[in-house]
Amino acid sequence: MNRVVHPIEVESYRRLRARLDTSRFPPLTRAVVERVIHSAADLEYATDLVMDEGDLEKAHAALHSGAPVVTDVEMVAAGITRRETVCRLRDAKSGPGLTRSAHAIRLAHEQVGPGAIWVIGNAPTALEELLTLDAAPALVIGLPVGFVGAVESKAALRASGLPAVSNVSEKGGSAVASAALNALLYHPTHPSEETS
Repeated sequence: MNRVVHPIEVESYRRLRARLDTSRFPPLTRAVVERVIHSAADLEYATDLVMDEGDLEKAHAALHSGAPVVTDVEMVAAGITRRETVCRLRDAKSGPGLTRSAHAIRLAHEQVGPGAIWVIGNAPTALEELLTLDAAPALVIGLPVGFVGAVESKAALRASGLPAVSNVSEKGGSAVASAALNALLYHPTHPSEETS
């Protein structure tokens, strides 16, 4: 992907790396950690994020081979650049025991089937619903934010054994979830393409 990096972003990364040594991370983990920190200006994500390099390698290959990308809300979708996404929140309806966000995940699953990359940055109930489905995801970026259900839903994601990016704390949100996906999207498919 040919991407022109703005000088402000270059300087942001320079400052980030001056304050935090990210060289210990493997390549894709480093890319995700740095882009999430860059999006939130929060160095604590370096120890808060949980992911596996092998899972990221498989997800990176799936993403660059055209795997569908599903988001829980339009704000996450808006943050994902240069890639079409599926977000069914506008079509969803809440009901007894079912939030609108959870229904949107059901609708998206019916649309995309297995092998998608799921990016959840807003609703813990969306992540909880995804875990009840036989989604067979290429990756779940589960970074919902909040004091109610966020920590628990992310812990359930990690316990599920699904390939995932999550974090331990209540922190998260649309910007960091889309940043994690963009890190994989921007990372070169060949080592000779690396620029930073």
